[in-house]
Amino acid sequence: MSDAIIPITVLIIVLTGAIKKHNVFAEFLDGATQGLHIIVKIVPSLVLMVVLVTMFKSSGALNVLTYSLRTPCKIFNIPPEIIPLAIMHPLSGGGSLALYKELLLNYGPDSFIGQVASVMQGSAETTFYTIVIYYGATKVRNTRHTLVSSLSADLTSMIVSIITVRLLLV
Repeated sequence: MSDAIIPITVLIIVLTGAIKKHNVFAEFLDGATQGLHIIVKIVPSLVLMVVLVTMFKSSGALNVLTYSLRTPCKIFNIPPEIIPLAIMHPLSGGGSLALYKELLLNYGPDSFIGQVASVMQGSAETTFYTIVIYYGATKVRNTRHTLVSSLSADLTSMIVSIITVRLLLV
């Protein structure tokens, strides 16, 4: 059934356009042209974001930040091994996926750390990527409270992931 969804959807769109006497091909080309214009607007922001994330990881700043947060995490009984994932996830989906895979290989998917990482990976958003894409496409320059509220949601996601796994493992 899932293999047929896309062809059926395309067929419905073409038939609906034909019934309403729309030039489906011309409208498709207009939509594709608009899509390309949006891509051209977004690409510079994406390139900048990739460069900054790469610099953040390569410079050792992620390691310094992780090391500096180890003591507060131990005080609140947060496994320090998940700190890099919690820091990287709002920045980069690919980077956080690599860290997630490493956690699963080192600690196993059934360990506390593996389970917390799994819940975190599924419950947080790549905040900066999302902001770049949506605000870049709409030409919005002032993000106002978006970044603070999104990062607050990411922090909440991390805390609730730990709490949830603790409650379910008891």
